[in-house]
Amino acid sequence: MTLAISAFLRKALLADAFVSGAAAILMTAGAGLLGPLLDLPAALLFWAGLALIPFVAMLLVLARREAASRLLLLDIVLVNALWVVASFTIIGLGLVAPNTLGMLFIIAQALAVALFAALQLSALRSASVAA
Repeated sequence: MTLAISAFLRKALLADAFVSGAAAILMTAGAGLLGPLLDLPAALLFWAGLALIPFVAMLLVLARREAASRLLLLDIVLVNALWVVASFTIIGLGLVAPNTLGMLFIIAQALAVALFAALQLSALRSASVAA
């Protein structure tokens, strides 16, 4: 099923692309500086930032379209939800031991991503079928 991309969904996709793009640049280019500051492995920050680049590209492509596959749009929500789960899981399982600033960094970005997922899901629920 193909859904029309509403103005609300377009704005949610673009906001996600902007914030995710900024995070990708920050984490990829600044991994060496952020790692010691946050007590997080620089490699984790670098690769997480690098993984965001194709996601951001997909968000930008979708935001420019008039319609898109419902499944593809749901995949965006799912990827965001998985990012949130992974963020809290690495803390909960003790896979990383960040300092307070690092903990705030992980939690803040996870909550921002959760907000984007919620906004996108809300927009999808009210989206109309494309003609």
